[in-house]
Amino acid sequence: MLATLARTATHRPRTVLFLWFLLLAVGLGLGTRVFGDLTSTVEDVPGSESVVADDLLARLDPDGDDFTAVVTGGPVRDGDVRAAVSGAVTDVRESPGVARVADPYTTDGLVAADGRALLIPVTLKGGLDDDAEEDAVGDAADRLREIGAAPLSDGGRVDVAVSGDPLLGEQMGGRAQEDVARAELITLPAVLVVLLLIFGGLRAAGLPLLVAVSGVAGAFLTLFGFGQVTEISVYAVQVVTMLGLGLAVDYALLMVMRFREERARESDVARAVRATVAQAGRTVLFSGVTVAVCLSGLVWFPSPFLRSMGLAAGAVVVVDMLAALTLLPALLTLFGGRMTPRERRLRTRGFRVPGLVGADDGERGEPGAFFARLARFSVRRPLAVAAAVVAGLAVLALPVFGMRIEIGDARQLPRDTEARQLYDAVHGHFPPGTAADTVDVLIRPGAEPDPERRIRALPGVARAESERLSDGTTLLRLTPPGSADGPAATGLVERVRDLRGAEPVEVTGDAARLVDFRDMLAERAPWAVLTVLVGLFALLFAFTGSLLSPLRTLLTTLLSLGAALGVVVWVFQDGHGAGLLGGEGLGALSLTAPPLIIAIAFGLAMDYELFILARMRESWTSGPRAGDHRAAIVAGLRSSGRVVSCAALLLAIVFGGFMTGGFSPILQIGLGLTLAVLIDATVVRMFLVPATMALLGRRAWWAPPRLRRLHQRYGLSETAAPETP
Repeated sequence: MLATLARTATHRPRTVLFLWFLLLAVGLGLGTRVFGDLTSTVEDVPGSESVVADDLLARLDPDGDDFTAVVTGGPVRDGDVRAAVSGAVTDVRESPGVARVADPYTTDGLVAADGRALLIPVTLKGGLDDDAEEDAVGDAADRLREIGAAPLSDGGRVDVAVSGDPLLGEQMGGRAQEDVARAELITLPAVLVVLLLIFGGLRAAGLPLLVAVSGVAGAFLTLFGFGQVTEISVYAVQVVTMLGLGLAVDYALLMVMRFREERARESDVARAVRATVAQAGRTVLFSGVTVAVCLSGLVWFPSPFLRSMGLAAGAVVVVDMLAALTLLPALLTLFGGRMTPRERRLRTRGFRVPGLVGADDGERGEPGAFFARLARFSVRRPLAVAAAVVAGLAVLALPVFGMRIEIGDARQLPRDTEARQLYDAVHGHFPPGTAADTVDVLIRPGAEPDPERRIRALPGVARAESERLSDGTTLLRLTPPGSADGPAATGLVERVRDLRGAEPVEVTGDAARLVDFRDMLAERAPWAVLTVLVGLFALLFAFTGSLLSPLRTLLTTLLSLGAALGVVVWVFQDGHGAGLLGGEGLGALSLTAPPLIIAIAFGLAMDYELFILARMRESWTSGPRAGDHRAAIVAGLRSSGRVVSCAALLLAIVFGGFMTGGFSPILQIGLGLTLAVLIDATVVRMFLVPATMALLGRRAWWAPPRLRRLHQRYGLSETAAPETP
């Protein structure tokens, strides 16, 4: 297959470029329409009690969704403000699709005690279709925002923020689009600058960037395609774009560096391209399959959010892999002859970049000498290096044992968003519990009258209100202390479910959704982890022909991943330094962050492991020192260390660019992936991998004779290697 792709790219490079240009145009034209169909709901688990009860409530409750406007910034009882508010309330009440609007001046609790804020709750009619609801919400929200134009008696203005479930998806989708655009404006120029430092030439530096842009277009098109059959989360745009951009640069960097090595030995460009695809292309292919296997664990979860993220991210990995194996060889065929075939030392008035551009110190300037010295250091003291690294990473991973996840509230959003402004105004001017989401309990017909009394008497119920629905079901709304999905609320859900026994009682609401989501993770996570680990073990065996190397790889990767996740918990859950990153300590992580960090970071870590193992195995199976395990470790890190370091630096820039938006879940994911990449590419791959490989010795490549023969027949490797010594 690789030979066919290489021949096609070198024989018909312009045809390949034309096809990718079409994909780029369609991806950026049609694919970007996904921004208009994003959802902020991620916690629903199909078939769970909370979802079933919510569907029943939607059928029985004549009212539809509701949203709220908050007016702040001055004395809200001022005559001009009062006139503006009353006029807006009257107009919104008469709007099509609106069921009712509470008058804040005649309804208790809607004007703050300090007289400087008021709330205007709006309830929509039930049974509206999507277009009718969108029109009703848009017209009502625009009319309420006009209150901000009313002048105060002192000449000032009041501030108006409108948000709620019908508006939140649109607001978060708009914010996601802004964040993606900002991240691309920051990361693409920064990536180009680093690539210039790495390659020392604009042509070589521009090729990975072209592949990366194609990968982003493919990411948008993939999301748009999945959006036709399932919901796409607001998080998916940022995470999948982040992954698509990072992996495209990763794979292109490996291919271009290998091409320059081949050009140093081969004057014919087409032959050098085919050799590059045959050699490094195997690693790219295997890496893409490995990352896709890591992401396939998300498909085990029934949550549409996690499942769609796994499918979409896996598809993006395939797009990036195909771009590296087809688009990049075509570009190299057309322009590779103008790239210098030798490693260049970047010098700008004496400035040098050691370890990145071939200007490594010592050993007569031999490329990779810096990484060879790191490998020798670890090989000479394997036990001490392994013990020090493992201890340090274990300390960083300790906060993971106290990790908590929540759906989260508007504090996850930047302070300049309407939803966050409404949240801050409500919590700054009104008593705790105002406008808080309730724990909704449905007591079905046939239940004894006793459950309602006992439920009302449960600890953790700050307020309880009940109403009778059309079929005789009693809706009991319980207001817990704290946030809508905090420990008090989730504890109340569990107490109600424990108390009901065999009675026909169902619980829904944000806290109930979170409880069901946690139960789903606990039930399905072992199967997802088992699938990924078995799949990775089989793939790594196919790549290395060893039984012990895959086991060592999985253990060291889990350790670096735990360290990165531990730092995220320490920062965003416990609040240590979150403000420096534009966030704040929330007491818990977003429920979206841990699964995505684990799946994506695990896949990226396999990237670097494969880059290094490919070169180590190549030295172990061939060459003048074949069979010398210490020499193979040093030679492997000398050949691959530069690629791994450059790729990690570029990925860190990409992930860091997505941390500029201030949206807490993306900050958590960005920090987790940045740390995972940097820890894995430096501490783990440069020290722990050589040390553990040295401790294993020749056993690192061991397999029983029968499995060794199986690998020789069906396995994959960087080169067609002879039998293992």
